[in-house]
This record gives sequence, C-alpha cells and structure tokens, in this order.
Amino acid sequence: MTPELKAFSTMMDPPTLADGGSVRFLNRDLSWLDFNYRVLYEAMDPRNPLLERVKFLAIFAGNTDEFFMKRFGLLKRLMSSKAGEQGIDGLSHTQQFERVRQRLANMVLCQQKVWREKLQPALAREGIVLRQCADLTPEQREKAAAYFRSVIFPVLTPLAVDPGHPFPFISNLSVSIGALLRAPSHAETLFARVKVPRLFPRWLAVEADTGTAFVPLESIIQDQLGVLFPGMEILEARSFRVTRNADVEADIEDSEDLLEVVQEELRARRFADTVRVQISEGMSEQMRQYLINGLEIPASDLLEEPEPLGMCDLMSLASLDKSTLKFPPWRPVCAPSLADEQANVFAIIRQNDILVHHPYESFDSSVERFILTAVKDPQVLAIKMTLYRTSGDSPFVSALAQAAEAGKQVAVLVELKARFDEESNIQWAQALENAGAHVVYGILGLKTHTKIALVVRREEHLVRSYAHISTGNYNSRTAQLYTDLGLFTCREDICQDVVDLFAFLTGRSLKTDYRKMLVAPVTMRNRFMDMIAREVACAKTGRPARIVARMNALEDTEIIEALYKAGQAGVRIDLFVRGFCCLRPQVPSLSENIRVSSIIGRFLEHSRIFWFTNGGREEFYMGSADWMSRNLSHRVEAAVPIEEPALREKLREVLQIMLEDNREAWDLGADGVWRQRRPQPGEEERGTQVRLMKLSVARQFPHP
Repeated sequence: MTPELKAFSTMMDPPTLADGGSVRFLNRDLSWLDFNYRVLYEAMDPRNPLLERVKFLAIFAGNTDEFFMKRFGLLKRLMSSKAGEQGIDGLSHTQQFERVRQRLANMVLCQQKVWREKLQPALAREGIVLRQCADLTPEQREKAAAYFRSVIFPVLTPLAVDPGHPFPFISNLSVSIGALLRAPSHAETLFARVKVPRLFPRWLAVEADTGTAFVPLESIIQDQLGVLFPGMEILEARSFRVTRNADVEADIEDSEDLLEVVQEELRARRFADTVRVQISEGMSEQMRQYLINGLEIPASDLLEEPEPLGMCDLMSLASLDKSTLKFPPWRPVCAPSLADEQANVFAIIRQNDILVHHPYESFDSSVERFILTAVKDPQVLAIKMTLYRTSGDSPFVSALAQAAEAGKQVAVLVELKARFDEESNIQWAQALENAGAHVVYGILGLKTHTKIALVVRREEHLVRSYAHISTGNYNSRTAQLYTDLGLFTCREDICQDVVDLFAFLTGRSLKTDYRKMLVAPVTMRNRFMDMIAREVACAKTGRPARIVARMNALEDTEIIEALYKAGQAGVRIDLFVRGFCCLRPQVPSLSENIRVSSIIGRFLEHSRIFWFTNGGREEFYMGSADWMSRNLSHRVEAAVPIEEPALREKLREVLQIMLEDNREAWDLGADGVWRQRRPQPGEEERGTQVRLMKLSVARQFPHP
C-alpha cells in the first residue's frame, strides 16, 4: 500500500475483537460499511484510471444513500425501543448505532478528502474543471445566466415559509436551495426553498475562450436568486439534500391484493421520515433551525458537507468521452456454443447444456436470443419467466406482450417488491396484462428472487421444455456491468423442476420435493446443511473434503455454525463474499480452516457458485440465493446442479482464478479487518476480471 493510501486508510475505524463484540459473529451493518469502504478504496487507488476513480466515488455515494434509506432508520428505531438487547455480534442496539454512525462519518470524511485533494485537482489537470458560478470568467458567467433565464427559470417554483405557507414537502434525495430573505422595509427574516429540478443535467458545461468549466445546477440557481426574489434582500443561500427512510411496509395481513400493498408502500415511502439532511458548509444556525423545525428532525441528523452534495451525480462526469482516462472498453464475446448465429438456438441446446458467464460472454447473443427466438418460433406453445428487475429499454416486456397477442401461452411472475424498482415493475405488469399475458404478482409473505425462464415447444412427436436458470436478472443493462451465470438446458429432470416451480409461483402448489434443483424456502436450506455435513463426514474418514462458495452476502447463523463445525473437522473452506459477512474467519480453534475473500473490480460480482468436493464425487451448484436468512427462509430462490464435465470445469476455472487473485481480492482477518492482496515485488498482477476477459477472448478466437 502506498503512503498516500495508508494516510487515507487511517481515517477508518475497522472493527476488532477489542470492540467488545462477539468472537463468533461480525456485525452485519458494520460489515456492509466495510464493503462500501472497499468501493471507496478503488477511488483512492492510483492504479485505476482517473474517470474510473470518479465512478467508484459516485458508486460509494450511491451506496451510502442506500444504506441511510434501508438501514439507518431501522437502527435508530431499534436503539430507541430495545436499547438493552444484544445482537448475535454481542453489541447492544445502542452500541451498534453509535459504531455505525461513527463509521459513516469517517467514511464520508475520507470521501471528501479524496475528492477535494486528489480527484478534483487531477480532473482539472485533464481539462475537466469544476467551478462555482462565482468563480467563472465574466463570459462564462453570462452564458450560465442565459441558460438559467431560457431553460431553468420557467421550471422553478420558489416556496416561502410563513404563517400562510407551511414548510414544503421535500422529496427524497433531491437537492434544494434554502434562502433567508428580508424585505427592505421589514426586519423579519423569511425562509424560502427552491428545488433544484431533476429534469436537467446536474452539471452544465460552460465553454469560453479560456476553456470549459462544469458548473453544478444549484450554483447557477443560487447565482440568480435575485431573479426569483426581485426586490428582496438575500441574506443567505445554502444547499441541502434530504434522505428519507425506505424501510416502510404496508400491512400485508389486512390485504389480499399484493399490488395494492406495494402501491401503499410506495405512497408511504414518499412521505417517510427523514433520516439524514446533508447541508452545505457554513449554514447559519438560523437556517439550520428552519430545517430542524420544518422537517421535524433532531439537530444530529444535519450533516455538514462540502459541495457538491449528492456525489452520486458525479457519475455523469465519469461518463465523459475521455477514453484515455477509463478502463479499456470491453465488448462481451459470444459464447462459443452459440457462435453460429444462423443455427436454431433450441437445436444447439438439445446437443449439450450451455453455461454462459456475463458480462464476459454476451447477454444479447444468449439470453435475449433465447427469449426472442421463442417469441417468433411458431412451434413454441408457452413462455414463462420471472421478472425481478428489468431495464427501461428491456426487450423482454414488449416481446412477451407480442407473444401473448400472437396466441402463445405467456405467464410472467413480476416481483412487485423488488426494492426501488416497484413502480416500474407495476408498469411492466400492467402492460403485460393488457396484452393478454398471465401476470402473477408474487406470493404474499415471500419475495420471488429466483431468475428462471421456461419455453415449451412442440417438436415432431413430443412436447419438449427448455429452461434458463440464472444468478442474475433479466436486465440487458446490468448484464453489461454485473458478473452472472446462466444455464440453458432441455434436460427433462431439470425442466420438470422448473415447471413445478412455476406451478408453485402461479398456483400455490404445495410440492415439497424437487428432482435436481434446490428451491427456497422448501428444500434449499436443508440440502445445503446436508452437503456441509457430508463434507464433515468425508473429512473424518480421510476423504477429500473442501467447500468453495461464492456469494454476495453471508449472514445466516445456522449456515455459519455449520461452516464452523466443518472447519473444525478439517474441511478446508474458501468463501468469496462480495458484501457483508457475519462469519469471522481465521480464529484459532474456531475458524482457522476458513478463508473469506472479496473481489472488487470494474464489474459488480453478482454470481453465486457452490462447490463441494464430496469425497471426490464433486458437486457444483449455481443459482440466485445468498447464504442469508431472508434468501433461505423468506424468498423463493432456485439453484441448479451443474453436471456436465465441461461446464463443471468452467466453474472450477472461475473459482481457481479467484483464489489466485493478487490484484482485486481482499482478505478478511480474524480481527474483522479487510486487507487488499498485492503482488509481491516482480510478481505479475493476477486480477480476476482482467484474466476472465482475456480467457473469454481466447475461447472465442483460439490460436490455430
């Protein structure tokens, strides 16, 4: 680690055994914040191109927003209602809240420092200069003013607060300008709020002979407040940004209509309690008091930060067309099995199962091709899919609607409770219903997280089913950014399991056994527990015993205790956990045979892989579920065995590359601290994602 990175890292407050927490379990929320720190670290790392560092800073800011929305309000309620209770980590709710708040404060300070001292000056050296209006040249300032008068001003609605005008509603994550005003003939001070509209880009590029400056929209509005409040004396103008609690749920028990429940939750979330107000530096005590009274919050919820507030909007700057400041562009290759674009995709699947690894292998030449071919194929009788999250320009919704209108049987499970995508999912569901598709909104009490598709096709003397089981969503956009796996198969046993699973989702089947697939909440937990116990038995009899698993989060205490027992029995365990991990590895006599690592790179690690050596009779599974209580007990999930030798070898290769990583991998220590692996002097870098990109190209274009 360079001295520069060490200086930033010392601002963090890593969890240690000395914190008084449990030896057996790490705190979920502190571990989640550690993950976000690993993202922030990518913004600090000078080995990454400049605009990629800006992107990581924006991702960190967005993750922090999400943490406040999902977890901070809940932690506050726990602290106030059950302050004396302890979690599995040994911390009381009060201790947990205070540690989380301090960790967040340290991380935000670190974010501001790297932005102010490193990234912003580096951008300026590349001609990407950020300015406030007051710092522009007269020519640039006039251009900004003209943009305000012609574009922004007609949209703005200033709202004053006085006895006849109550404090206005402030929407979630919106940037606002607070102004203190006074009429020349009055001593009374008034407060007014101006919302910075989201209709326009956050940054205005203002060109002049002296160069180009990027100006935040709120600075342009502040510079022109005299136009909004003519004749008034403007005593102060400061920006603020409100974050509201997203952890609100309607009463499911009193409703039999899931659509109604979710719509009620969306309404409740819009007006949910405020959990954070970011305020720009130098805000007066008088303006602070207006916000405290108007938003009905304690003073501790006001967090003073330097401009710009809402650094997630730096993503648009990171998207500037500056190829020399970014990672080399990546274009996913076509999976070798699907290289013949003229061949019928169903004929290809009949020859062998196909395992596709995104974004190294393309989504459009595999998943989109599979579904769009099914829509157009006159031999296809039915198409069934689960939609958890899909993109706004998704080809699937319109294609499925087209299939339904053509008379095909189309059944779609749309998960309305996919957090922050509820509104768009409601729109997709209604569009599909209008086209004649059978739409199911999920199961009350269970979130449907599995990612499966089924195509039923008439062929010569039989009706054959084809299935796609995936770790990722049917989302063309995130398929370019997330690492995911998908299996295409027409094996009768697996396809029949998928048929049965859709019967459970749409018809409330009570089936409790499946031929090959692991299905939550029905069989998955018990099967995973059995497979872990089987490794213990192998270790005790001297047979090969090892577990390698890759997931997004690890929190389920039953699974963790089983892993501890397995490690103590001599089973070697390697876990790749992208996000939070409540298992504490490398503790003598508890988990010294367990290693936990995390891969952080240009793509978001999202696939789930499970490898059990089983005494030499190896088993591989991939699917949608993490080892979390919610996934195993409160969601509909599916994992499928990978049984073809060539496909097993592909998964083994992926996991082996991850094990060998010395560039993108972090290791979790017994003290609860994550440490990034670094190449030894003279050692070649072995970054997982770079190696997998090269491997994909080599497979598509093998040397003669």
